[in-house]
Amino acid sequence: MDLPSAILQQAVDQLRTLPGVGARTALRYALHLVQGTEQEARDLADSLLALKTELHHCRLCHNIADSDLCPVCASPKRQRGILCVVENVQGVMAVEATGQYNGLYHVLGGVISPIDGVGINDLELASLTDRVRRADPEPVTEVILALPATMEGDTTAYYIYRQLSPLGVKVTAIARGVSVGDSLEYADEATLGRSIVGRRPFNSEG
Repeated sequence: MDLPSAILQQAVDQLRTLPGVGARTALRYALHLVQGTEQEARDLADSLLALKTELHHCRLCHNIADSDLCPVCASPKRQRGILCVVENVQGVMAVEATGQYNGLYHVLGGVISPIDGVGINDLELASLTDRVRRADPEPVTEVILALPATMEGDTTAYYIYRQLSPLGVKVTAIARGVSVGDSLEYADEATLGRSIVGRRPFNSEG
């Protein structure tokens, strides 16, 4: 659609780059900002800029954080000998929402997907092995694989299993309550919670 302002069009074009935001939704957002106060617009702009300039990655698990450690890794109440391996930050949020897990996490930053140009060295796989080997922050007794029920997720899980097996750590996987092809962020909390509680030993057959 033709808009009466190049400035408005630029704002709409930028908003359309967000996931799930089409032209009409982007225009509605932009017009909402036009009708608001200048301070509201500045507050929004400042908060968005802070995502790129002030947000950190936790030095232990690679979750997002406001400081060196994320709240999970910094908490003395967590079971520090259990690691839940997830694809991304959304995976951490999904597992936390179940209320069924009290250990630590390790965020890979994706899954192995050659067709998308994502290889082993593009992910936090070596740091996971090092973390288990170095017993940081303390000896790891179990690694739970909570990865997508996809070919890429299964490939990544098998790679991790092969890397960790010589270290003598118990490797488990969440139960297949999560539908094949689904990411954790789209699983309902009850199903995901049952999948974590019902985790099973991982083997080469998945």
